[in-house]
Amino acid sequence: MTGLLGTFSEAWGEVRVHKARVLLSLVGVFLAVLAMTTVTALGQIAAQVQQEQAEASGGRTATIGVSAYDPMTGNVPRQEWDAGVEALVTRYGLPEQAVATLAQESGLYRFPGGTQSVETRRVSPSYGPLHRIQPVEGRWFRAGDRQSLSPALVVNQDFLTLLGVTDLSTRPTVVIGGSQPVLATIVGVVAWNEGWPSTYRIDSSAGDAVTAAGGPGFGASPTLELWVPSEQADAVVAAVQTDLARLLPGAEVQAYRQDPENLEDTIAKLRLAVRAAGLVVLALGGLGVLNIGLVTVRQRIREIGVRRSFGATSARVFSAVVLESVVATALAGLAAVAMSVAIVRNLPLERWLAGGVPLVDAPGFPVSAAIEGLVAATAVGALAGLVPALIAVRVKVIDAIRF
Repeated sequence: MTGLLGTFSEAWGEVRVHKARVLLSLVGVFLAVLAMTTVTALGQIAAQVQQEQAEASGGRTATIGVSAYDPMTGNVPRQEWDAGVEALVTRYGLPEQAVATLAQESGLYRFPGGTQSVETRRVSPSYGPLHRIQPVEGRWFRAGDRQSLSPALVVNQDFLTLLGVTDLSTRPTVVIGGSQPVLATIVGVVAWNEGWPSTYRIDSSAGDAVTAAGGPGFGASPTLELWVPSEQADAVVAAVQTDLARLLPGAEVQAYRQDPENLEDTIAKLRLAVRAAGLVVLALGGLGVLNIGLVTVRQRIREIGVRRSFGATSARVFSAVVLESVVATALAGLAAVAMSVAIVRNLPLERWLAGGVPLVDAPGFPVSAAIEGLVAATAVGALAGLVPALIAVRVKVIDAIRF
């Protein structure tokens, strides 16, 4: 242990003595590690953004979509559909967060400028987490909204503009028209369907009425979504399609996987390509350290010979030269990672990569990128110091003193 600490101390001493040379040799490593770490971090954050954007439409991996329709009348009656879904969920013991429902309808909303038909999606509270919906203001639906006498709404900014309000500070409400009008409460705002008003509506509430939306029934058949493990997706599709068909006699049932099946492979390939680009940049920096190390060893031949004449072993000389390079590059790597963290954390990534839409799982600086940067810097130092160390060990004492 004493010998190892002595070797490290000696390497640090050499770094301090040759500060100018070390700084010049480490410029390339610093920039390379900075570029590699920053590119790797940005690549992983971009992969997270791409994954969330894909899951916003298709659902998380793996999401099974289930729909049904009556060949004679079109849509399955709401009561029969709800009963069939409840029986299916109960039979398989599915957790609440893994089950979501969606139904499209055209709702009549009474704005200050007049009543207007607005695209409306009736969804369950679990629909938001399943599709990674993050409100820019307010909140998403929760289970307690189903007991409220005022149906909860999550709207987009265009809906608020028609209503004549700018934010939720006044707790805005809107009357949903129809033969039985009902007062609904806006609880959240999302960045969705920019250009025309749209809204999400809680699937059911204590003060709800089917006719309040502008007429009985839905514009499209309701959809059930199930979030299941990827390896069970095919089995779930077959089982759900068969069982729900039995629960809805006479209805045509379709079950299908609606999330991008190759999303995980695409994200993995993207991250691999980012790492490969970072390694190429780092290798170029390592070449600079190697070249300066070779020149430095040539200049220190006399010093090495004197140390050998005073009893320094080949192993001691070898480890000292290698560790000098390792210590220097490790310090450069630490400084580069610190600067990379400062750069990435201060970039407006949500605005650049996600169009201003807040991320549900907003990633901080990836720890793996920082670790990779430090490990890569240390590895480059070891490799760059290996060749100069071998040259130093092979120097003969007499020749070195005469140099």
